[in-house]
Amino acid sequence: MVELVATSDAVRLSWLRAVLADAGIETQVWDAGAGSLWGSAINQRLMVDQADLAQAKRLLAAAEPPA
Repeated sequence: MVELVATSDAVRLSWLRAVLADAGIETQVWDAGAGSLWGSAINQRLMVDQADLAQAKRLLAAAEPPA
């Protein structure tokens, strides 16, 4: 598993996971317990398989509005 996104925004994390799940990409969230314990001090990390990384980045780039 490799890190795709690190965020303390639980709503964004949920949305990102839904976008990837719709495309058939499995995800895991690492550091979720630490993030909820320490709030925004520790980001939760959205992880994907190395083989899915390029596709996941393309999907999120297309789905997310520009920053």
